[in-house]
Amino acid sequence: MSVIALLEKRYSTRAYLDKPIPQPLLEFIFTQAQQAPSNCNVQPWQTCVVSGEKKEQLKNTLISTVMKGAAPNPDFNWLPKYEGVHRDRQFGSANALYSAVGVTREDKQGRQLAMIRNWRFFDAPHVAFFTMDKYLDIMGAVDLGIYAQTLSLILSEHGLSSCMQGALGQFPDPIKAALNLPEQRGILFGMSFGYADESAAVNNTRTEREDLANAVTFFK
Repeated sequence: MSVIALLEKRYSTRAYLDKPIPQPLLEFIFTQAQQAPSNCNVQPWQTCVVSGEKKEQLKNTLISTVMKGAAPNPDFNWLPKYEGVHRDRQFGSANALYSAVGVTREDKQGRQLAMIRNWRFFDAPHVAFFTMDKYLDIMGAVDLGIYAQTLSLILSEHGLSSCMQGALGQFPDPIKAALNLPEQRGILFGMSFGYADESAAVNNTRTEREDLANAVTFFK
């Protein structure tokens, strides 16, 4: 399948089958993702793939942390307060998601439950945490974004689905404790992935893309 076809087919998947990916296929996919480009070829990504019992333990710890009302303390400054057209797009994305699952704007409890599913990893059999040394800052973040997009497309090529989740960088401490990560490593974001549950209503969510004229300027 062409890259364009993969991009057009892919969507953020928020419901998965209880069907783990075989370990040999996992290793093959992540080996392929090592071909992702990076600034000066520094390859800053240190990816943690969590599955099975370890994933379940981490899920329970994160949900407990969120339910206690803990304040997010991300390792990196990635919590912008969107303004203008960016805020409009954010609202549009949220509206598409909640409309797909029948949650109204007034249903605060329904929205909270939908949000908490982030830390359930949307019941995916696997979750990846994208980490890097903190000193790498914004250039490292650029490289991690390129790597994660590369990985997502390779997963799609193998019939697998994924969802990028900034929320998985909000509470790094329990994750770093569970995975025994050193203090100098930071968690930028995460990605749940596996085989999509095509029957789930939430997977009908689709978002719009801006017209070319609003996104690209050609200079001659």
